[in-house]
Parts: sequence; C-alpha cells; structure tokens
Amino acid sequence: MTTPENASFADLALSAPLLKVLQEVGYESPSPIQAASIPALLEGNDILGMAQTGTGKTAAFALPMLNKIDLKKKHPQVLVLAPTRELAIQVAEAFQVYARHMPGFHVLPIYGGQSIDIQLKHLRRGAQVVVGTPGRVMDHLRRKSLSLEKLDSFVLDEADEMLRMGFIEDVEWILEHAPKQRQVALFSATMPAAIKKVTQKYLNNPVEIKIKSKTTTVENIDQRYIQVTPRFKIDALTRILESEPFDGVIIFARTKTATVELAEKLEARGYASSALNGDMSQQLRERTINNLKKSKIDIVVATDVAARGIDVSRITHVINYDMPHDTESYVHRIGRTGRAGRTGTAILFSSPRERRMLFAIEKATKAPLKEMQLPCAETIASKRVEQFKQTITDTMESVDLTFFTQLVDEYTQSQDISAHEAAAALVYLCQKDRPLQYKEEIPAPRESRERNSHSNRNERPSRGERGERRPRRQQSDVALTTYRIEVGRDQGVTPRDIVGAIANEAGIDSQHIGHIKLHNDFSTVDLPAGMPKDMLQHLKRVRIRNNPMRISLDQGGFKK
Repeated sequence: MTTPENASFADLALSAPLLKVLQEVGYESPSPIQAASIPALLEGNDILGMAQTGTGKTAAFALPMLNKIDLKKKHPQVLVLAPTRELAIQVAEAFQVYARHMPGFHVLPIYGGQSIDIQLKHLRRGAQVVVGTPGRVMDHLRRKSLSLEKLDSFVLDEADEMLRMGFIEDVEWILEHAPKQRQVALFSATMPAAIKKVTQKYLNNPVEIKIKSKTTTVENIDQRYIQVTPRFKIDALTRILESEPFDGVIIFARTKTATVELAEKLEARGYASSALNGDMSQQLRERTINNLKKSKIDIVVATDVAARGIDVSRITHVINYDMPHDTESYVHRIGRTGRAGRTGTAILFSSPRERRMLFAIEKATKAPLKEMQLPCAETIASKRVEQFKQTITDTMESVDLTFFTQLVDEYTQSQDISAHEAAAALVYLCQKDRPLQYKEEIPAPRESRERNSHSNRNERPSRGERGERRPRRQQSDVALTTYRIEVGRDQGVTPRDIVGAIANEAGIDSQHIGHIKLHNDFSTVDLPAGMPKDMLQHLKRVRIRNNPMRISLDQGGFKK
C-alpha cells in the first residue's frame, strides 16, 4: 500500500477530541506508518504492518481504535498484546494521553510482576482498552476475570519480538479465545515464517503496509545524548551552549508555543535567537533563515515541519531539546548539520522514560549515541573568565580609553584606593548578570545517579510500618510542606513509586522528599516549600502506575 504524501491528521477523519490532543502534544503531520494505517483501520480492515520500532506505530493503531471506542460501554473493546511489560506500560500511557479529552475512557495495562489483585479490581471496574503481555492475559482468561466475548479489535505489537521470546503459541491461544468477527492489526519489523503463518490463519484479507526505513546517518555527524529531567532542560541547554564552541545552531522543540517560549528564554540569557514555526508567514520565515545565514542570529528554535528544507552552511549543532516522535524525524533533524563534507554535532535531550526511543534511534541510524555529561560548574566558570579576559583585551585594542583612564585616576586618588581595587569593583559590576564564580549544579536523573553510584543500593527507600514510612538517609534541613497526590493504595502505589516519580521528573534529591503517607485513593508527601509553579504544573501530569499524580497543596502548614 502506498502512503499518502503531505497528509495531515485533519485529512484522516479522526474525531475532534483526538485532533485537539495531537495539536497539544505537537504532532504536526502523520508519519508514513500512521498515514497508511489510520485510514485502513478506520474503514474496518485488518492490517499487516511492517515497520521498525520508533516509526510511530503506537499512534498508528491507538488513534483509529480510540476513534471507534464506545465510551458508554465499559467492557474490553480493544486488546493490545505486547512482548514486554515496559512496552505494555508505554502503549497504555499513549492511549491515556490520546484519550485525555474523552471523558469516561479507561485503559488497563496487565503484566507479570504487578499484583494480580490490583488488576482484578480494575478489571471489575471496567476498561475499554486492555494492554497486556501474553502470559498475564492468558492468566486472566483462565480465571475468567477477562472476557473477550465483546472484543472489537485485536492488536499484536512487535509480533516478531513475541516470536523471539517464545510467546507465539500463547498469542495463538489468545486469538482462539477472541470472537471470530473482530478486527486484527499485526505489526512486525520482520516477517519470519511463523508470523506469516499467523497472519494467514487469523487475519482476514489484510491491507499490507510496508514502511521502508530511509534512516541513514551522515557519517560526519557526532551524535550524543544527555539525560536530563524536564525541570532542568533550559539550564542544561544554557550550559551546553556556554561550553560547546558553535557557529549556528538549530534547536528542535515539539510545539509551536515551545519554540517561542524557548527562543525568548535564550534571548533573556544573551543569545541571539529566533523562533521558527508554522504560524509564521512565509516572508517572516525566510527573513529568519536569512538572518541565520548572515549571522544576525546564531540560534533558531524550530518545529520539525518549519525546519524542512533549511540548508545553512554555518549550522554546526543540532540540539533535540524535545525527543522526536519517530526515528525518521530524528534523521531529518540532524541532517540540518554536517552537510557537503562538513562536520556537525547532534545532541539529544533524553529523560529516563524515553529510553526506548533512544534505543530505536540507535538501531535505525546504525550508530551508537554517546552519552555526554554536562560540563561542571568549574568548567563553566573557567570559560566565562577566559571570555571576560578576552573581552577586556579586545576592548583595549579597539577602543580609545583615554577618558576612562583619567576617570579611574581621579577616582582612585580621591578615594585613596589602588587601581586594582577599582578594577575589581568594576569587574564585579560587569559580571553580575553572568557570574564568573558559577556554582549552580544540575542534579542527574535518578537512573543516571544509580548507574554511577554503587552506594545507592543501600539507599533505596524501604517500607516501614504498614508500608507508609521510609527512613531518611540524611536529615534534611530544608523547610518542607505537605502536598496531596491523587493516587494511593487502590492504585497499587508504594512509597518507592512516589519517590521515584518525583525524583525523576522534578529532579528533587530523595533526601529532600519527606514523610509519605498512603491512603486508599490519595497520598500525602512532604516536599521542599515554595516549589516553582512550573514544576508543580509538570508534576500534576506525571503518572504513577498509569494514574496522573495531580499534585496540590494539602491543608496544613510548614514543617521542619
């Protein structure tokens, strides 16, 4: 099946709530697998999709499935089988995001390693979409806690991986328990004989969609990634720009709004930058690109669509501030540098939750991404001092300082101080907005800290009485206040889940996370007082065991 060229999501007959979410999360146009799969699934066809991980497969089946969901019915209408618990959780989270404007929608991930009692409770409450690993789905079918009698659609994600892991017989067993009249979507990167046999037996005249990978990496691009939590991304970006020698830079953000906000923040930090997005007129877009070519600006913050076709020879760096939605977008992005035999650098910002896409990019580009560490505060301070000294040298060589020399002489004589003391005071005044004694530290993501420190094995939070307390490893002298989060025992949450989510997403050191108390449908946690509003807004959307945290200030006062 051929894929439509220049298609938009608005062309794919998706409902208004789904189109609204796609705009909010920054999806500007469908990937090839999405453009081909969504219409076929909306028409009720079975499909056989051959595409690599990282091509946008999840949206390719989740969006049309959600489009057909009957929210009044609480029984399973869609079953997605995934080979691993990690993928099952990821797919369930994607369904939840896409359905945020569909009140009454419920998705349930079921997999081994999670309490089956929790899953039984949620299955009794009802879910329109179930995402699970074969073994745990079989377990629930045998217990009759999961019924597929009214199932409308069946998705097999990464079928060749399930074959490799020995699940293919389990998959066939589950298919036998599904209604004969149901839609099946099978996705596989390869088509071994066993998978082909499944398609012939269980799919009805499937539409075949084959997406050839066009992802090849330019050899002269140095590809790196850095792990950083969302809260510290702007500080990490600033530090990279201070330490990396660059000429022109394109920074990729996911949404149009983000391009404007990020460009403004960089301008405030002294960088000549401009946004580039689809809301700009063609004339303004061309002017921005010409300004980049003529060195009137050094940094452009762009969306994927707006940056297409940019060919500016002075671009030395491409920075993926937001993770691309698929591997093809990544390759298009980094192709803006390293052209015509020149060398270039591509840096990718990644959070611990985005590891799967990181691995997919490495597989698609056939090249490992080297992990980079942020330059330490001492390195930044040293570079600032060097630049300041060079500025002084350049000024002395190019400016007539006679008047200013006389002014300094008059001042030092009248105040009976040395010229050194006066110069030191002037240096202090000049550098207040960009301190030469740079001390700010950015905490590493929790995953990175644990990988680099063996001592953390003995520092993990442990359950105390009734699983509600955890010992402090070190007494914090930070003022704390109590916050309420809308997850608790009913959702299977543990104190460790809460600590991990907050430490990972907000970058708060676990020693500054205080007492945690679990209730049935909510919990309270003591956190540093006066947390920034943007951090709280971000934490509200963070999910713990597939449930939004929705953090808010609890009733009560400050604690010490």
